[in-house]
Amino acid sequence: MKEIYLDHAATTKLDERVLQKMMPYFTEYYGNANSQHGMGRDAQKAVDEARDEIAKLIGAQPNEIYFTSGGTEADNWVLRGICKALSHKGKHIITTKIEHAAMLSTAKELEKEGYEFTFLNVDNEGFVDLTELEKSIRPDTILVSCMYANNEIGTIEPIKKIAEIAHAHGVLCHTDAVQAMGAMRINVRDLGVDMMSFSAHKFNGPKGMGALFIKTGVPVGRLISGGHQERTRRGGTTNVPGVVGFAEALRLTYETLDEDVKHVAALRDRFVKRVLEEVPYVRFNGPKDMTKRLPNNADFSFEYIEGESILFSLDLAGIAVSSGSACSSGSLEPSHVLLAIGVPEELAHGSIRFTFGKENTEEEVDYTVEKIKETVERLRKMSPLFKLDGTLKEV
Repeated sequence: MKEIYLDHAATTKLDERVLQKMMPYFTEYYGNANSQHGMGRDAQKAVDEARDEIAKLIGAQPNEIYFTSGGTEADNWVLRGICKALSHKGKHIITTKIEHAAMLSTAKELEKEGYEFTFLNVDNEGFVDLTELEKSIRPDTILVSCMYANNEIGTIEPIKKIAEIAHAHGVLCHTDAVQAMGAMRINVRDLGVDMMSFSAHKFNGPKGMGALFIKTGVPVGRLISGGHQERTRRGGTTNVPGVVGFAEALRLTYETLDEDVKHVAALRDRFVKRVLEEVPYVRFNGPKDMTKRLPNNADFSFEYIEGESILFSLDLAGIAVSSGSACSSGSLEPSHVLLAIGVPEELAHGSIRFTFGKENTEEEVDYTVEKIKETVERLRKMSPLFKLDGTLKEV
C-alpha cells in the first residue's frame, strides 16, 4: 500500500546524515561529557562544537544555548524559571489562548501557586491583538510569552513587535519557536526576544532533544536540579549523540532551507486550491495570506463529519495526518486553537491538519485529494445531518 506522510508538524524523519553523525557517540566516543578523563573530554568537545554551531546559526552566543529534552521542557523551564527568579517583582504573566499545551498546562498549574495569567485573544486567523497586549501589561508583569508559529493553523505571529512592546514596558519576552525553527531563518538578535524554545525533531533531528536560548543576563531559575550540567542551570547527564545530531540537523536544514520552503509551499498551495475547489462544505483555518502562515501547513474543517473518522479513513488509505495537535490528538475535546479563532464547536470536531515535508511530491498531493474526496463523500452519506443529493439537508 502507498504510504504518504503528511504530519510533519508532529515530527519528522531523522535525516540519514544526522544519524551517521550521531553514531560514533553511541559506540566509540561514549564517555560522560562531565567526566575528566580523555573519553569524557572527547564527548565534551563534541558538545561544545555542537553548541557553537547552533549558536552561530541562530545569531546567539554559545553560552546562551541550553540543551533540554525537548520543547516541552524548555517551555516549562521558562515559565517556572522566570516565576522562581522574578516573583519578588511580580506574579503576572501574559500569554495567548492558542499556545501549545506545554505552556497552557504549566500556566494552569502556576495559577494554583498564586501566579496570575492573562490569556490574550486572537482574531479569526490566529493573530494576537497587539493593542490588547499593550493594555494588558501591568507594573507586576514579569513575562510576555507568545508562540512564533502556531502548531495547528500555522499562523506566524509578529514576534519582533511583541518583543518591542514588552521591552518598552521593561518586561521580558519569550517565544516558543518549536514549529517555526526549520521553516524559516531565525536570528534571535533580530527577533529581539530574551528566551526562545526549539526542538530538533521538527527539522529531521533526533527526538528527545530541545534547546532554550536564554539571553545573557536574563534571570531564569533552575527547573531540574541534581547536577552541574548546562553551566549549573539544568541537571542531568548530557545526551551527547542527541546534541551532536541536533546541531547537524539544523546545519543541514539551513543549507537547503530556501529551496525546501519553496517546494513545500508549492505543494501546500496546490493541495489547498484543489480541496477548496473540489470538496464542498469545508473551512480553511488560519491565515488566508499564505505568506503569513507556515509554508507547509494546511488545516481544514469538514462540515458534518468527525475529524477522527476522516483521520482513520485516510490512515487506512496509507495517508498519515493529524486531527489538530498531535500532542493532544487523543483528546475528545475540540481544539482550543480552533475555538479561539471562532470555529464553532461542532465544526472544530471535524478538523484535520495536513503538514507537508520536503520529501513529499505532487503525485502524493493529488492522491491525497482524491482520497479525501472519496472519504468525505462516503462519510457524509452516513451522517444523520447530511444527505448528498446535490444539496445540504438536515434529516
